[in-house]
Amino acid sequence: MSVDTKLPDESSPVAKLSLPWWTRGDTNAFFGLSFNILVNVLTLTTLSIAVVKIPSGDVLGTVLPALGVALVLGNLYYMLLARRLARRENRDTVTALPYGPSVPHMFIVVFVVMLPIYLKTNDAFQAWSAGLAWAFMIGVIVMIGAFVGPFIRKITPRAAMLGTLAGISITFIAMRPAAQMWEAAWIGLPVLAIILIGFFTDAKLPGNIPVGLVALLVGTAIGWIGGYMSAPDVSEAARDIALGLPDLRFDLLFDGLSNLAPLLATAIPLGVYNFTEAMSNVESAAAAGDNYNLRSVLLADGLGAIIGSGFGSPFPPAVYIGHPGWKDAGGRTGYSLASGAAIGLMCLLGLFGVLSTILPIPAIVPILLYIGLLIGAQAFQAVPRLHAVAVVAALLPNLAEWAVGQIDNALSAAGTSADKIGSDALGQAGVVYDGLKTLGSGAVLAGLVLGAIVTFVLDKRFVAAAIGSAVGAALSWIGLIHAHEVDWAAAPQVALGYLFFGLVCLAYSFLPSAKKAPPAEPEEKAEPEVATT
Repeated sequence: MSVDTKLPDESSPVAKLSLPWWTRGDTNAFFGLSFNILVNVLTLTTLSIAVVKIPSGDVLGTVLPALGVALVLGNLYYMLLARRLARRENRDTVTALPYGPSVPHMFIVVFVVMLPIYLKTNDAFQAWSAGLAWAFMIGVIVMIGAFVGPFIRKITPRAAMLGTLAGISITFIAMRPAAQMWEAAWIGLPVLAIILIGFFTDAKLPGNIPVGLVALLVGTAIGWIGGYMSAPDVSEAARDIALGLPDLRFDLLFDGLSNLAPLLATAIPLGVYNFTEAMSNVESAAAAGDNYNLRSVLLADGLGAIIGSGFGSPFPPAVYIGHPGWKDAGGRTGYSLASGAAIGLMCLLGLFGVLSTILPIPAIVPILLYIGLLIGAQAFQAVPRLHAVAVVAALLPNLAEWAVGQIDNALSAAGTSADKIGSDALGQAGVVYDGLKTLGSGAVLAGLVLGAIVTFVLDKRFVAAAIGSAVGAALSWIGLIHAHEVDWAAAPQVALGYLFFGLVCLAYSFLPSAKKAPPAEPEEKAEPEVATT
């Protein structure tokens, strides 16, 4: 008679992960991300029609359907990527990366690429074709970055990446929405209160109603009751509703590519910006617990820009800042595709003209302010306390770039420019314009360099700091950072400054005290206490 001596665990198979397609938290994240993308698509629609003068029929019938295709395909990919990560790590808490039209690129392709061509030629289609060629080149550069990005991520300190991301988030994601809220604070502040309480505390609404939906409904109701919106505008916009099927616009794309050289000055640094921002976003997701493969992300972002440009969209899509926010809101793998599909359908149906007349902007933008707050906080929470100084250093170039943009826009509205007024006159008014412009040029890459150098100094890794300074000098010399254009010897004085900085670090590396390790600091990775349902 045989006796089974196996322990129970030896014969029991490993339980297969049951991964739901949708959770209650996905509902919260869906409304939040959808409103985020919605604001951005409304903005680019207005810019295309009002600034570049592309006919509204072409914007609603070609540009938005092209963007809709990219949104659906991209968010489907990131949902599948999240589910693959969840199964590989056998956990159901993985959150998909958010994806949509890149906010900084919206303004750059309109005001830096397309508008100058329109003003010179008075031809909106020529400006549009240049935008398509520019977006195509952005995609190519990002895909090239997929093969060098993982190495850069490996050698770049987390404080540099998260600090740079915080700089983007605070300036370009949070500041404009904050200003739009305070233009109609009686609408925006109640919405912000609902979002902050719903996402940052464990206070739950009756029946666990999605926080984002309640916030939008309350803000919209206040706007309409208070007379902020206009019913006749809705009726007029409803006439433009029409089904727009995506079609290939290789004619426009090839026209733009035939005169590509003038576009490279912005396409190269912005392509570098794209893959460095994606790198920071992936690091942000890793700090929140989801470690995605950077190469897979960059290849998808680059391909999305290329596909979109082929269908007629000059607005490159990208992984969004904000993964930790949607994770804290309870989002898992379903919310991303649902958001992309919902906004994509609106693009195909031409609904954005109507939506802009129904939904008050101050009721939508508080969700962007929430993301700005969360990412800014994460940069300090996910690094050792000692590295907080490096986080602030990485913030500075983006703050400078934002300030220069505000100054330039204000002067342009007054019918003048910084060049016409002169640096001396601006300096007498307390505006250090030239210094801000130099610091802010190539802000994302510059933030990574500064943050990395300061981190190495704080850790007393002086040789590494010297190498980082040499990299800063090289990038300044060719104009990828701290220069107004990509060129040889673009910013020689800045390059010399970085070299001198590196020599100081090398000199310190020979001191006996440099051999002592810096004081140990606990790594703070705690996140704000938030509701997850």
